[in-house]
Amino acid sequence: MAERSWFENESFWKNYGPIMFDAPKWAEAPGVAEAVCKIAGLSKGASVLDAGCGPGRISIELALRGLKVTGVDLIQSELDAAKESAADEGVKIEWIKDDLRTFTSKKKFDAAINLYTSFGYCDTIEEDIQILRRICDCVKDGGFFILECVSRETAIKFWTEGEWFERAGMTVLTQFSVEGAWEGLRSKWILLGKDGGRIEHEFVQRLYSAVELKRLILASGFSSAELYGGYNFEPYNQNMSTMVIVARK
Repeated sequence: MAERSWFENESFWKNYGPIMFDAPKWAEAPGVAEAVCKIAGLSKGASVLDAGCGPGRISIELALRGLKVTGVDLIQSELDAAKESAADEGVKIEWIKDDLRTFTSKKKFDAAINLYTSFGYCDTIEEDIQILRRICDCVKDGGFFILECVSRETAIKFWTEGEWFERAGMTVLTQFSVEGAWEGLRSKWILLGKDGGRIEHEFVQRLYSAVELKRLILASGFSSAELYGGYNFEPYNQNMSTMVIVARK
């Protein structure tokens, strides 16, 4: 049996999920969901695939706006947390435990999203392409795909060798280094508990330039893909805050 990738490890998400999805990150969700609806022209009753939904931040906000949402994630503990939050908000969402590299759906969606840097962690470029193709297969003709993640350019612009901060009752230390010729970003996260406990994890995210990723998306079956520096159609230039790609099938 092939060795599992780090992102398939339930224990990682139980330890690091509260760090990655803290209160400020949840507070951003309504604005992001509103932007998704604006970009894709979605209104009540439209269907959306949240590919890599995690704990359901964006899925829940889209459902609160009357959209029919399907959230897919590989990690059961994240889906369990998402179900609990959705129940608290009184919204109905279809949650599916599956691997985006192999996920298929008979249902076709008006839009699909992959947000908050949930892309680029597979061992090979071919696996990343598989994910893009699977997502494309799930989108209706004329439908949208919105991808937001760290690009090579944003990694360079916001480069730091590391930092430390307090979050979720832990002291968090981060250390970053560059893999190859800016082909990847190696991240080491160290969690220090008040009880003296210490947890370490290191991983690499593949870095694509925006143009490289645009080409992969087009090669995956989408008919168009536009680059933006934010969710409000900001230019993707030296002033960008993130990379957002809006593709259409």
